[in-house]
Amino acid sequence: MVFLLAMSIWLVTAISVWLLIDAKGQMPVAISDLARSIDSQFMFTLVITGVVFVLAQGLLGWFILKYRDRPGARARFVEGNTTVEIGGAVVIGIIFVGLAVAAQNVWARLHLNEGPADQVVVEITGEQFAWNIRYPGPDGQFGRTLPELYDATNNPMGIVPDDPAGQDDIVVLNTLAVPVNRPVELRLGSKDVLHGFFMPVLRIKQDTVPGMRIPLRFVAEETGNYEIACAELCGLGHYRMRGFLQVMEEPEFRSWLVEQAAQ
Repeated sequence: MVFLLAMSIWLVTAISVWLLIDAKGQMPVAISDLARSIDSQFMFTLVITGVVFVLAQGLLGWFILKYRDRPGARARFVEGNTTVEIGGAVVIGIIFVGLAVAAQNVWARLHLNEGPADQVVVEITGEQFAWNIRYPGPDGQFGRTLPELYDATNNPMGIVPDDPAGQDDIVVLNTLAVPVNRPVELRLGSKDVLHGFFMPVLRIKQDTVPGMRIPLRFVAEETGNYEIACAELCGLGHYRMRGFLQVMEEPEFRSWLVEQAAQ
């Protein structure tokens, strides 16, 4: 029975490693340099933690066999080794701090670094159960908004009617169009509850929080139509909170904006 338990632990460990290696090829295509950097950071973390996982499970199986009950064997008391315990805690701490430091560059590129002057700025506001997406008009400025002006049919973003900056704003539902190979800054918020703005091809997932505008920056490098999902359970209609990322050539994007403004 002890041998079976040890072998089962090693078998489950081997299957887990195989499944993780196989899953690497099933990731959605990455369409930005930032997404590829996130993938690299993810794999780096996975390899380190995977090695620790394999060693820990291997030792667990070996200890089960080594210290199994034997006929005539006497029980032994092990006090432990303070040096080994402190050393192990220090090594683990260094590894975790090192992983956090290594990820700071990717995090800063996504959230903190300022974009260039010609970047496309888009406001996205989640609500149960849709994504409201706003572009500034030709003046390049967003109009002021007030929560008390929210109207799902006529004014989903709550734009103040007498604000000149907001009279040319373009508001669309569930479709985020961006030009290819051009910096984009998203400003994420929410009307009601937490939503999870998730674009798998860009490896971007960010909770939207009522009362906050959270910036995200990326450059999409491949044209196409991709999925936007809500990754946070936000109510009974969560399953239908779905949008689309449309990456277009620059002339097509400008034509699209003109069409949306006309509507």
